[in-house]
Amino acid sequence: MADAASQVLLGSGLTILSQPLMYVKVLIQVGYEPLPPTVGRNIFGRQVCQLPGLFCYAQHIASIDGKRGLFTGLTPRLCSGVLGTVVHGKVLQHYQDYEKPEEPGFGNTQKDVSSSFDRVIKETTREMMARSAATLITHPFHVITLRSMVQFIGRESKYCGLCDSVVTIYREEGILGFFAGLIPRLLGDIISLWLCNSLAYLVNTYALDSGVSTMNEMKSYSQAVTGFFASMLTYPFVLVSNLMAVNNCGLAGGSPPYSPIYTSWIDCWCMLQKEGNMSRGNSLFFRKVPFGKTYCCDLRMLI
Repeated sequence: MADAASQVLLGSGLTILSQPLMYVKVLIQVGYEPLPPTVGRNIFGRQVCQLPGLFCYAQHIASIDGKRGLFTGLTPRLCSGVLGTVVHGKVLQHYQDYEKPEEPGFGNTQKDVSSSFDRVIKETTREMMARSAATLITHPFHVITLRSMVQFIGRESKYCGLCDSVVTIYREEGILGFFAGLIPRLLGDIISLWLCNSLAYLVNTYALDSGVSTMNEMKSYSQAVTGFFASMLTYPFVLVSNLMAVNNCGLAGGSPPYSPIYTSWIDCWCMLQKEGNMSRGNSLFFRKVPFGKTYCCDLRMLI
């Protein structure tokens, strides 16, 4: 019980600290660019025309809604985080209660490798079920969070309170409205989890020598590295899910010109891929001007 409470408190603290970052990220994902590009330098030191980064974007939001405005959508996101942590822990506990303890065996190396791979599959499957259940239960709060953020674009007040947002979505879209963008989000989580655990297993088993004293620390780091790599590969699922959650919901940010009306998440995926925008919002610091976009940038300053 104490562990669950500490996880909830830690998760809530991280959610509060990261709220401005997510707010800026969501607005960029839907294509909202209120600030013109500026002349800056890329990672190689070359002068380029680039879009404002996280801090400039956050200052723009604060100049309109104040610093408190940077935490728009925090309440439903906190509810989502707390409920997700509880559901995730309950599902894992359910599997542990019905799990039979494995009897220690003394096999050869080949059998040990095989049993370790089976254990990875078993643990990954269990984690997948726990995450999927948490995502399914908390997705309505995720939808409300995104829509309350995106209404900054059109200065609407349609999704202000948690209860009012629930009533609005149910009245206009029914039950399905609470699960807009769920499928790509679930697929992204599942693919990312399996990629992360599979790559970590391959690296720890075949690339690292267990005989070296520092290998245990390196194996713990490999999980974080493979997790970051997997999240980068599955980012398009996150983008598509967020766009579908706000698409055609009565907000300016979910309608043209910021966003076309998509018929399905596959249609959204294909259109983003065609436009070359599958990584939009992935970077919040070195943001290049998207191909095909026209901005007023004094390129003479680059000479």
